[in-house]
Order: sequence, then structure tokens, then C-alpha cells
Amino acid sequence: MEPFFAALLGFALGSIPFGLILTRAAGLGDVRKIGSGSIGATNVLRTGNKGLAAATVLLDAAKAVIPVLVARAVWPGTEGIAAVAAVAGHCFTPWLAFKGGKGFASAAGALAALAWPAMLACAAIWGMTLFLSRISSVSSLVSVVAAPVVAWGLGYPQVIPPLIAIAAIVIVQHRANIGRLMRGEEPKVGSSSAKP
Repeated sequence: MEPFFAALLGFALGSIPFGLILTRAAGLGDVRKIGSGSIGATNVLRTGNKGLAAATVLLDAAKAVIPVLVARAVWPGTEGIAAVAAVAGHCFTPWLAFKGGKGFASAAGALAALAWPAMLACAAIWGMTLFLSRISSVSSLVSVVAAPVVAWGLGYPQVIPPLIAIAAIVIVQHRANIGRLMRGEEPKVGSSSAKP
């Protein structure tokens, strides 16, 4: 039952739609009705409130960090399950008809809790890719795909399976971005038409 409890905890915490909660609490309405329709931090930024966007990033990451740490302490060996479930909960929250965010902040939080040196390396990859491409979705996709390889290279083979699963979820959530990339239509950072 331990894997089940870890998955339940991860999914429950991951499903909390902080982006929607914060924007509504601030009187900014339903964040799903602007931009990409996502509940993630990048779309929250479209409200013009940088503070709320930063808070969304931290909370979306934290809701993946917490279940991983709890699972590691209470049900050792199930932390990878908790990590995947947290990202899945964020992307497919039952409170929003199984729709949600694109999973990148939660994926980063999960990676930080599973193997923080790998997270630092992937953060560097994300930053460099963003600098070179100027496309947010490209940097997100490259870093999540690189995460299992980075974890292996840094000596964390046990986290490779959950990182592959997380990368698959994030890729699925970015399918619209991938389509625009293939058509050469994905806007660059700073463009008013950018859809994260």
C-alpha cells in the first residue's frame, strides 16, 4: 500500500491550482480565460502581476517537493512515485475537469527533491537554452528531456524512471507548443503573442 499512499499524497498536493487560487484571491479573475489558458506561472504573469507569478512558481514547485520529502521519510523508496504523481496532479487536476498547467515548475520541484545537484545542472541548461533560443517552451522541453541523462551522469540512477515519466507528462502538456515549433510559429520571449 505504500506506493499507493505516496501516489495519493503526490496527486492530492499536486492538484492544488495555486495559479487560479492566487489570481482569484487578488481580484484578477480566472487565469484560464487569458493567454494560453494554463494555470501556470507564465500565464499568471499575463495578468501583469509579477509577484503573483513568482508566488505561483514557488508554490507549484513546493507542491512537488513536499510529497517527495514526506514519501522519502515515511515510505522510503516511493519518492519517485510521489514525484510523478505530483506533476500529474498539477497537469490533470480533478478540480478543473482534469486540466491544469504544463508541469514545468512542478517538475523542477520534483527534480530538486529527488536529486538537487541534477536540478542545478538542469537549471543551467534551461538558462542557456533560453538565452540561445529565446523561446520559453524550447528551454522547458530541453531541460526536462535532459534531466534523466543529467541524473545518470551525476550518479542518481534510481531517479531516472520517474524523471522519464515526468518528462513524458511535460512533453504531452506542451504538444500545442511543439506543433507551433514545427510550423515555425512559436513566439520568442517578449513577444505579445507568446503562449507558454
